[in-house]
Amino acid sequence: MNITEDDKSRFLEAKKRVLGDNILTGGIGTLGEKTTHAVLKNFYEPDTDNQEIPIGKYYADIFRDGEIIEIQTRGLDKLRKKLDAFLPEYPVTVVHPIVHRKNIYWMDKETGEIFDPVKSPKRGNVFHAFRELYKLKMYLNNDNLNICILLIDGDEYRYLNTNPNYRKKHTERFDLLPTSLVDEYVLSDFRDYVSIIPESIPEVFDSKIFAKELKLTRGTASLALNVLHEVNAVKKVGKKGNLILYERQSIY
Repeated sequence: MNITEDDKSRFLEAKKRVLGDNILTGGIGTLGEKTTHAVLKNFYEPDTDNQEIPIGKYYADIFRDGEIIEIQTRGLDKLRKKLDAFLPEYPVTVVHPIVHRKNIYWMDKETGEIFDPVKSPKRGNVFHAFRELYKLKMYLNNDNLNICILLIDGDEYRYLNTNPNYRKKHTERFDLLPTSLVDEYVLSDFRDYVSIIPESIPEVFDSKIFAKELKLTRGTASLALNVLHEVNAVKKVGKKGNLILYERQSIY
């Protein structure tokens, strides 16, 4: 657990700076950037003089003390050109938030009416980020790159479908308001990746065991293991039928 009480307080201050006291009149969904991105940018750097700084032909979300922070809520592959430009010159931290728990609010697109929230049964964990990290795996061994996976709780706002018979089955995500910090994982080298593999995972395991233990789909588990192998956090030690067997690397 890397989140302190001071972090939580700074997060609430960042949220207030972006949205004000009332999230609806504060402009959720009407910002020039999505709410989660705006709140996290102000959490990691409250001084706007250090935000949106031109470096070469790109803008860094945050540039402070010779280091760059990029906040990307989805589509990490969109950062490749920036990383190509930034990494040879600067240390770069990529912050990628994952929703741990969320409430879902449905909104009427025409009237603006918001209906009572429903708690999502899904629970996000650090390994849900690996479907996106896979898109950057060719950069993960670069000494200038740090990955920060931030677990947050949030309220997700979705537009209702205009057909009332299908409104909850076919919805359009409008915005996500982060409500609280849960945990933070900073991944700099293979030791950090090894450290997030639970001790409950047996010494030798396959993607099926990995998926079951971490409550992942088999597809996400396979991508996560592909990334862990890329950064030398696990090694392949054989096969069992069609399944590759893995073993975590020692950090000593």
